[in-house]
Amino acid sequence: MRKFLILILLITCESYAQESAVTVLNNAFEEGKKESKNIFIKFSASWCKPCHIMTERMQNESVSELFERSYVIRELIIKEYKFNKHLENPGAIEILEKYKGKRAGIPFWLIFDPDGNLLTDSFNLKGRNIGNPSKEKHVETFLSKLKETSSLNSEELKKISKVFNN
Repeated sequence: MRKFLILILLITCESYAQESAVTVLNNAFEEGKKESKNIFIKFSASWCKPCHIMTERMQNESVSELFERSYVIRELIIKEYKFNKHLENPGAIEILEKYKGKRAGIPFWLIFDPDGNLLTDSFNLKGRNIGNPSKEKHVETFLSKLKETSSLNSEELKKISKVFNN
């Protein structure tokens, strides 16, 4: 009986454990190679309202297909409160630090090519994180980064602009 309880406990704990950030990235790069897409990684947390708003905007019915067609999109969970630490992707904070996002706030995002080369990040020209772009100038920066890293045309970018500028 005791062994059975330990086995149940291990299975339960494992089911709550998140994939490591390295596994998430490797799987995304593999998918990106197969589908000839770049990879959009967003760092987020369950308590982060701007993170949820950005996700909602990217999943808006008028633009979700544009993002899905252009990118392999993955989310890495970081900076959770003690009671939600189990939601974090192990190793995600180290990846955030590697790409200079430790003090940037969240959401923070990176766009890679399928070979793992960083193409751009959520910093503007002044070195500030635009995160969930909502101010017009931040949306313009976001759109220019999307234009650089995808085949989105001007009409598609206008649709995205409309969603993010609301």
